[in-house]
Amino acid sequence: MTATGHSRGFTLLEVLVATTIIALALGAIIRTTATGTANLAYLRDKTLAHWVAQNQMAELQAQRRFPALGKQSGEAELGGRQWRWKREVQATPDKDVRRVEIRVTPPDAETDAALATLTGFLGRP
Repeated sequence: MTATGHSRGFTLLEVLVATTIIALALGAIIRTTATGTANLAYLRDKTLAHWVAQNQMAELQAQRRFPALGKQSGEAELGGRQWRWKREVQATPDKDVRRVEIRVTPPDAETDAALATLTGFLGRP
């Protein structure tokens, strides 16, 4: 106690207000971190799916033959995960060029929505 009879320190109300402010700030930080982590995982998966599509296109180019019209599907492993790909080869107005669309989804996807889609054109070798 001081000479005036009042003690120094924080009142209970001041401590409660400070604790509430800290709790709100920590809640916002946790939400932001969780959102950032979810976005990071999504971008990782999207990048890997795009690489799977690029690999499938590169395989077609490496075969050095004109791709047959139609649809094909399969699986590929990349980044320690399995991926499903679907490829559709379509004719174009130029009989020496084919349009190739490759769609990639994770095997555990509940919908058929592609994580990555790659479209390219291959000419007759």
